[in-house]
Amino acid sequence: MEIISATYVISSPSYDKCPKSDKPEYAFIGRSNVGKSSLINMLCNIHKLAKTSSSPGKTQLINHFEIVSDDKEHWYIVDLPGFGFAKVSSSIRSKWEKMIQDYLRKRENLMNIFLLIDSRLSPQKLDIEFVNQLGKWKVPFSLVFTKSDKNTQKETARHVKDFLEKIKQDWEELPPYFVTSATKKNGRKAILDYIKELNQIAKK
Repeated sequence: MEIISATYVISSPSYDKCPKSDKPEYAFIGRSNVGKSSLINMLCNIHKLAKTSSSPGKTQLINHFEIVSDDKEHWYIVDLPGFGFAKVSSSIRSKWEKMIQDYLRKRENLMNIFLLIDSRLSPQKLDIEFVNQLGKWKVPFSLVFTKSDKNTQKETARHVKDFLEKIKQDWEELPPYFVTSATKKNGRKAILDYIKELNQIAKK
């Protein structure tokens, strides 16, 4: 599958302010500075679609982009606020957490969460906790290991393996996962093909 067009629609402060839930929807989330906006831009092949920043916490709302793919399907990509070390007040962080939780648990047309993991790092507690939380909420998700070009292939493979081994302690079956590089466009085809499969499921 290939993306023909990607158009910014709206930034919403809560799930009930989001666009009508009439299209399959795919949300991207991860710790602050994990490369989320860069990955979305890479998937859509538009350099400045999602706003990137060297300052964590740039994304603060639920950002919808309408996608048209070459199979004539219309669907949404959603850019969610990052979680983790963004320098914001506890009250703002609490507001973000409620906004994200409500969206993840109540958005009816949400087909999949792409949870981004920094492949340069050993397994991080915050990421593991978020994986387990998604499991408790019964939200479908897959893992996207980002920035694979920033390490050697051996180091990236080790970190991916270590993360998967870590979550195996609590999971009987591993979620789908992808190893990506926004710079080299690694993983792009695999993610888009996976979305195409889920779009077909949504039509049934």
